[in-house]
Amino acid sequence: MISTAFLAGCKLDITELWRMDGHQSTLLTAGPVAAEQKQVFMVTVWVTLVIFILVGSTLAYAMIKFRARTAEEEHAEPPPQGHGNPLVELSLIAASVGALVIIAVPTLRAIWYTYDVPVEQKDNVYEVNATGYQWWFRFEYPTEQATVKGAQKMPLVAANELVVPAGRPVRVNLRTADVIHSFWIPKLAGKVDMIPNRANFLWLKADEPGYYWGQCAEYCGDSHAVMRFRVVALPQKEFYEWLDQQTKPAREVAAQTAANDQPKAQFASWKGKTPDEFRQNEYGFSSEQLNVSPLEAWRGQQFPDKNEDPALVAQGRKLFGAKTCIACHTVRGHEGAGVTGPDLTHVGARTTIAAGLLENNPEQLRRWLHNPAAVKPGNKMAKGFIDNNIKLTAEDEIALVAYLESLK
Repeated sequence: MISTAFLAGCKLDITELWRMDGHQSTLLTAGPVAAEQKQVFMVTVWVTLVIFILVGSTLAYAMIKFRARTAEEEHAEPPPQGHGNPLVELSLIAASVGALVIIAVPTLRAIWYTYDVPVEQKDNVYEVNATGYQWWFRFEYPTEQATVKGAQKMPLVAANELVVPAGRPVRVNLRTADVIHSFWIPKLAGKVDMIPNRANFLWLKADEPGYYWGQCAEYCGDSHAVMRFRVVALPQKEFYEWLDQQTKPAREVAAQTAANDQPKAQFASWKGKTPDEFRQNEYGFSSEQLNVSPLEAWRGQQFPDKNEDPALVAQGRKLFGAKTCIACHTVRGHEGAGVTGPDLTHVGARTTIAAGLLENNPEQLRRWLHNPAAVKPGNKMAKGFIDNNIKLTAEDEIALVAYLESLK
């Protein structure tokens, strides 16, 4: 009764303890590569379960049947031993070999299948380059040319959100710019390492349009645990519409004449917490929609905010150059040619910031700009703030947020 009251007071649903449907569950697969790997796992589970039951039952039987019940039995001669019995020994060897064969057959088939795109699908493969950094992911679309200025072109680059066509095989070339990382999208494909000076790759295919969580799965430094990314699988038509938008230069917001350069009152009055009110390790999403319907939330993120302040956006754009953000980041068509940090040309259209750690909204973006070290210890942006003595006032933060959120 006490435990029932306690659980009721804590609002704990016991069924939650048995759920295996989290964002990074390997048991709810959404593509053929992950499904093949799950099949190998389940075969292994069933074989080992049978072994456990047989060994456990034999052990229980022996403990019950041959245990000493009296003092005399405790000091009696042991019963006849079966050790060395050829029939028993050969049977155990045959059973062990049989169990290994049962596991080996689907394992070898899965290794062959998941290694590279099947021959019959190679003509339809889409190729992407992924590079791991401490602690974020850079995605390059080598076949897509993005406009810089005028006729200048460069391969399309994005960060931390990999958008791919659903129902089509995607080959991801894996590289690293520093230490060993591991590229893992549990519902789509297993872990493959990004190793310095070594080319590696994996392939995946999303059966249906969806929004999938990814993670670095190889310890790589202070913020390894929060080195995340997302994979967004879109229908073919929507995917090419997204590509068309992404290859354009950064969005221009027509500046309006303002009485002064101070932010409007509604931008200075944030709904929710101010940056200093967040705990250091507080990472939860603040948007219910992103948790419940992440793909729809991503689609909604592609459109400009109807209430954006052009004067504030213009002020933020000036600060982006004045505060030397352009030394590490690129905004195609505006300023900057930095490659140390993520490309921010269309950062406002992403659902997350800080490598998939925080939801991309004004509150969380201001928190990131205010103190990046508190959000992601050891990151280069925090070090850049210190090395270059970059200080942001509350007004600076608000203006920069308005500018970055305008980059759809």
